[in-house]
Amino acid sequence: MGVRVTARPSFAEIAEEHLDAVYRYLLLMTRDRTTAEDLTSETFEKAFRSWRRFDPRRAAPRTWLCQIARSAALDHFRSEERRRRRETRYAAGAADTDERSLGEGLSPPLEAALAELSAGEREVVALRVLLEFDGRTAARVLGISPTACSTRLSRALQKLEEKVRDDGS
Repeated sequence: MGVRVTARPSFAEIAEEHLDAVYRYLLLMTRDRTTAEDLTSETFEKAFRSWRRFDPRRAAPRTWLCQIARSAALDHFRSEERRRRRETRYAAGAADTDERSLGEGLSPPLEAALAELSAGEREVVALRVLLEFDGRTAARVLGISPTACSTRLSRALQKLEEKVRDDGS
């Protein structure tokens, strides 16, 4: 009896299995469907280009994809911030008050409460609650310690509970 080697899944299998989860994660981070769709495409394009280097012994496919997605989102936010600063310098305009939906299935009070959380708080809620990552995996994606991840999640959930409760009374 030799050692049984399980076949490495194909990129297509990984992409099909995790596409929706990556999109939901990016939607919660960006609060904009079009941006989330663009970043999801960018994530899977980058993942495809680096598929040869993916090592399933180091990270689960979903963790690896969320790390790529997070990097793409942070790059997007940085470039958007630079663009906004340029526009502000050259044109005085009214603030953008575009209301953005986080997706179907959320009650209006919960969606409003999520929108009031910081980007970091929304991100940890997305990883731990929406994608159901364990604390260690979410911390790895975020680049923080598991303790810091747990603390951030606890504070975010407490804020959500207070905001939803206040809206409901």
